[in-house]
Amino acid sequence: MSEYRLRFTLLSDATFGRGDGLAGVVDAEVQHDPTGLPYLAGRTLKGLLGAECADIVFAIGQARPEQRDRWEAAAQRLFGKTGGALEGEANLCVGPAQLPTDLRTRIAQDVEDGRITRAEVLESVTALRRQTAMDAVTGAPLENTLRAMRVILRGTPFDATLSFREPPSEDELALLAACIKALRRAGTGRNRGRGKLTAELCEATGIQVTEQHFEQFRKAVAP
Repeated sequence: MSEYRLRFTLLSDATFGRGDGLAGVVDAEVQHDPTGLPYLAGRTLKGLLGAECADIVFAIGQARPEQRDRWEAAAQRLFGKTGGALEGEANLCVGPAQLPTDLRTRIAQDVEDGRITRAEVLESVTALRRQTAMDAVTGAPLENTLRAMRVILRGTPFDATLSFREPPSEDELALLAACIKALRRAGTGRNRGRGKLTAELCEATGIQVTEQHFEQFRKAVAP
C-alpha cells in the first residue's frame, strides 16, 4: 500500500464540529480525541477533497472537452464510483487530520500521568467565540439567539495519512495535487470566514511534492 501525507495549517480559527455541545458552556463543540486534541475526521476531509475534485473535473470538461474522460477516470479511481460497486471502489483512503504525531504522543503521556487534564489540553488549542443573529431590517441582535462556538486557533497544524490500495498513477497524483491546492477552507462556518487553511501533499518521508505533481496536471490541461 502506497502512502502519502496531507498537511495543512489553519490561517483562521476553525470549528471541526461534532454536531453537539455542552449545556451551559458551548453550543457547538469541536471534534476532539480522548486527550482533548481536536481533529478532522477522515471521511469529512475526503469529502472536501472530493468536492474540489468534482469542481475541477467539471471545469476541465467545460474548457477542454477532449480531456474530460481522462480526468473523470482519474477522479473515479481516486474517490470511487457513486453507488458503491466493488469495481468502483476508491483507491484513496483518507485518515483523520490530527496534530503532529510527536506532540500527540507527548500530550497523551502527560494526560495519562496526570500532569495535565483533557479539558486543559482542549482549552490550550481552542477558544470560545460567541455570536448572535441580527435583525435584517433594524440591525439589532435578535433575542435568544446568542450561541457559543468553540474554535481551533489559527496557526494549528494538522497531518493526515493518504493511503492508496494500489500504487497511484501519475494522473491520480496530479489530480490529487490540484485538489489539495484548491482546498482552502474546512469546518463549520467556512463560508463566513472560518476554517481558512493552506495545504500541501507530502511523501511519507515528509518531502513536499505538491508543486511537482501539480505541474504535471497544469501541463496536461494547458491549451
